[in-house]
Amino acid sequence: MSGRHLHLTKEHLEILFGKDYELTPIKNLTQPGQFAAKETVTLAGPKSVIENVRIIGPVRKETQVEILTSDAFKLGVKPVVRLSGDLKDTPGITIIGKNGTVVLKEGVIVAQRHIHLNEEQGRERNLKNGDVVNLKTTGIRSAILENVSVRVGNNGYLDCHIDQEEANALGLNSKSYVEIVR
Repeated sequence: MSGRHLHLTKEHLEILFGKDYELTPIKNLTQPGQFAAKETVTLAGPKSVIENVRIIGPVRKETQVEILTSDAFKLGVKPVVRLSGDLKDTPGITIIGKNGTVVLKEGVIVAQRHIHLNEEQGRERNLKNGDVVNLKTTGIRSAILENVSVRVGNNGYLDCHIDQEEANALGLNSKSYVEIVR
């Protein structure tokens, strides 16, 4: 399950927290090398703000803000469902840190549901980067989730990412299993 969070460039991290600032890891995530940082920021949109938004490290080449659909309405931005890194023609937002503010012209997305795999896991399942599959859930609120993107890469690890709103609606949690169906 993925909640609201953001990824920062080194430049934006330094604007928000100070020159040569380094993120403080508090929890490793399922994808190798990624971690939840202790640091949080405030997101400010045209209508409202959301405080204590977690930063995910390490720094990236582009700043990206991932929110939930309900967050988009609260903030007053138009929700755009995209895969991570696909930021062209997305809404912007203001990010407020303890030492400064960054105004993004674009970079806000609602994350497209997706599956991460490394190359060996992809071969085992006959999946390649860019494939689109369906997922079957079980339980009292079982469903078929369509249009699930497959992301195969050297540094991936088998994991399905859906946002917190979808997971809650389906009665799923971080320990739930889903089945890939085609």
